[in-house]
Amino acid sequence: MTPLHRNRMKRGALRRKARDISVVLVVLVCATVVIWTWDTTPTSAFLPPESHFLKLETEKVVKRIPTALNTETKDSYSSATPFVNKEETKEDSTNNKDTEEDEENQVEEVTVSETNHGMTSTIQEKGLEQVEHEVLVSEPKKTPTREENKLKQVNHEVAASEDERTKTTHIKETHSDAESTQQFIAKKDDVSTSTARIPSQACNYAKGKWVVDNHRPLYSGSHCKQWLASMWACRLMQRTDFAFERLRWQPKDCSMEEFEGSKFLRRMQNKTLAFVGDSLGRQQFQSMMCMITGGKERPDVLDVGPEFGFITPEGGARPNGWAYRFPETNTTVLYHWSSTLCDIEPLNISDPLTEHAMHLDRPPAFLRQYLHKIDVLVMNTGHHWNRGKLNGNRWVMHLNGVPNTNKKLAALGNAKNFTIHSTVSWVSSQLPRHPGLKAFYRSLSPRHFVGGEWNTGGSCNNTTPMSIGKEVLQEESSDYSAGHAVKGTGVKLLDITALSHIRDEGHISRFSLTASKGVQDCLHWCLPGVPDTWNEILFAMI
Repeated sequence: MTPLHRNRMKRGALRRKARDISVVLVVLVCATVVIWTWDTTPTSAFLPPESHFLKLETEKVVKRIPTALNTETKDSYSSATPFVNKEETKEDSTNNKDTEEDEENQVEEVTVSETNHGMTSTIQEKGLEQVEHEVLVSEPKKTPTREENKLKQVNHEVAASEDERTKTTHIKETHSDAESTQQFIAKKDDVSTSTARIPSQACNYAKGKWVVDNHRPLYSGSHCKQWLASMWACRLMQRTDFAFERLRWQPKDCSMEEFEGSKFLRRMQNKTLAFVGDSLGRQQFQSMMCMITGGKERPDVLDVGPEFGFITPEGGARPNGWAYRFPETNTTVLYHWSSTLCDIEPLNISDPLTEHAMHLDRPPAFLRQYLHKIDVLVMNTGHHWNRGKLNGNRWVMHLNGVPNTNKKLAALGNAKNFTIHSTVSWVSSQLPRHPGLKAFYRSLSPRHFVGGEWNTGGSCNNTTPMSIGKEVLQEESSDYSAGHAVKGTGVKLLDITALSHIRDEGHISRFSLTASKGVQDCLHWCLPGVPDTWNEILFAMI
């Protein structure tokens, strides 16, 4: 090998070594930079800017405790107060205590469980599917009518979903003596297909808060004597604190149209508004009359009761309803007494002590006879479903025209729910025949007896507004039966239960002038008062 070749080989080896050394140096430099950067800000140097991250706020821990908002309990129908006019029928003075608790226990079972965040109440009601099935089996076979098929379909749909439902309601409680608020959460059985959810495009008037409004009340409780019974006019009683009259309901996500009597009459020109229900329905009726007139005397308003069969029977104390017409707009407002919202008829007309058939599957005869004359219908029932009322009035449950023999349907909770579904379904089936009719079912008005019932020392002594809460945040009705009954029908829900629940100071309480010593009325409301809000919501919905 020549010297020239050896020199070339040496130069090539040196070049390779130099390249290797350069690579090593580059690697060392990069490693040094990485190590230095890591010591300064460990990972942020290789991550995107903070602004590119999705920020998630931590969930606040809320104390959970059970609420008494559920209206589908034994208390809903175990008793009711006897506060009525002296003209009221005997059914209002009967003992309301239900002595058959074993039957009521068949209606629902309550279990309470504790969680890490507090306590929740799970209330399970038994469906009517088995009841309906046994009723149909026990009855003589016959070809069902169109209405019976529809009723059967509605009740089957209701019962089939009751085992799956899961519901959570929220009420935000603000105490007057503290700045902190508590979240009330009550869980009860429900299902997405069987709840009283309000469509997103509609206003949920039941969701909102009570606010002080110095322009309230809408009428004077001491001057509206033409329409308001003295037993409900707290201005004529011993009560001296009337702050409850100055509260106004403010919906959360929408505004509610302000009620004006003249505006109502124009909207209801040549139309009839009918309230059909118990004494709470009568309170709503009297409230509406006072709101329309502003509590002023109106001698021009016509009594048209006879047009609707409201005539005092021979030997009776009063008619079974009232109807008044405002001549300037030909607007009629009426009330018909139907405490159970089903048809009740005497078994022996000639016997004053006869039993009465309580037809659970028939709407009141008044509705069947006069529905064609009604443009806006508001129905309610609830507090008369107790053994005291049934036994005192000699009511005997009937189904398909014969006495009911099914024990499960005879349980008061099942019977009440069956009747509500039956009547609501029937009214809904009549809507195509009456295109202009708007029908509402009003949810249960809550009771606030503490420490007993009306006849065992129960009381509601609070007179401070919003002391137990002022805001309702739930999306669904606290009255499950009402919300469930209207689902899938053309009847709308007038949901007043939760917003009325936090107004315990608004009852007549101990201030009645005619009540027996130690007996309080924690069922009916002072007027002006909470029922006025029910009518404001109704006005907004029509």
